[in-house]
Amino acid sequence: MDLNGARWRKATRSGTSGGNCVEVADNLPGVVGVRDSKDPTGPALAFPPSAWRAFVAQVTDRA
Repeated sequence: MDLNGARWRKATRSGTSGGNCVEVADNLPGVVGVRDSKDPTGPALAFPPSAWRAFVAQVTDRA
């Protein structure tokens, strides 16, 4: 999946201590990118927007 042009932002649920942070790019059509903020040039995951929404809904329900 091509994530060129992705605008990465820190996930709102990531902690503020600088430790385990996740960045999300949701500006690309048909894909949501997720990566580790500590390794921005490393691997990234790509999800269909519907799968990402379902994941966020499940995590939010448990928070």
